[in-house]
Amino acid sequence: MPIGSPLRKRLKPFVYLAQLWLAGALLATAAAQGFDDRHGAWSALLKRHVVWLGGGHESRVSYAGMQRDRGQLKRYLESLSAVSPSEFETWPKPRRLAFLINAYNAFTVELVLTRYPDLKSIRDLGSVFASPWKKRFFSLLGQQRSLDDIEHGMIRAKGVYDDPRIHMAVNCAAIGCPALRDEAYVESELDQQLDDQVRRFLSDRTRNRYSAQSNALEVSKIFDWYGEDFSRASSSVKGFLARHANLLSDDPGAQARIREMRVPLRFLEYDWSLNAIQ
Repeated sequence: MPIGSPLRKRLKPFVYLAQLWLAGALLATAAAQGFDDRHGAWSALLKRHVVWLGGGHESRVSYAGMQRDRGQLKRYLESLSAVSPSEFETWPKPRRLAFLINAYNAFTVELVLTRYPDLKSIRDLGSVFASPWKKRFFSLLGQQRSLDDIEHGMIRAKGVYDDPRIHMAVNCAAIGCPALRDEAYVESELDQQLDDQVRRFLSDRTRNRYSAQSNALEVSKIFDWYGEDFSRASSSVKGFLARHANLLSDDPGAQARIREMRVPLRFLEYDWSLNAIQ
């Protein structure tokens, strides 16, 4: 028998309460699930669109592929922006650092996509008076931020993480930069991932090498720009490199001199070309 108008009116408050209960249950479920600290959405994008080259020492990015999947990228970025400062502060330090590195790399890709394919370098997104790294184009931890805010204001803040290996993990979308990893950084694997990034970068003889001709270590400008960070961790840039002598040369004699810090440093030109798959 069809429900008459009087009965419908009597049921209306109960329907409304049921709808409220369902909405509350959905919100409670979402809150219980919380932020995906495995960064699965970002890892999926990286697996699809990052390719290792040079024996695994460098990588290139399919920005065309990222452009096709930009909706997925934006949803991941929105999930980063939704994390509150109070939630972030409850996390263990490795989880916080992994979050910030992933945020830097993902927002860098988004910045490139704002003009891709009409750019040859990320520096094309800036001007004489405005650095692309200083643009506040996203929200993170309750504030409008720039890439510099993440790297220099948060990751490199003295007394917080103090880990120079981050310079092999944050990726500035340039060929001269250490490789963009084909997976997200995660708390449980962060230490091993950072060590692996150091190994890959220092084993890349196009960016870091011992030169027998000049008897010098020819290394990335990163060690010049951020020498203070490496010095805090290892007394000096040479001290940091000495721990990785076997990656910088195949010659035992040269390795010994590197370990003894008896080899001068020379800094190579930085290649700002976009790290895109051609």
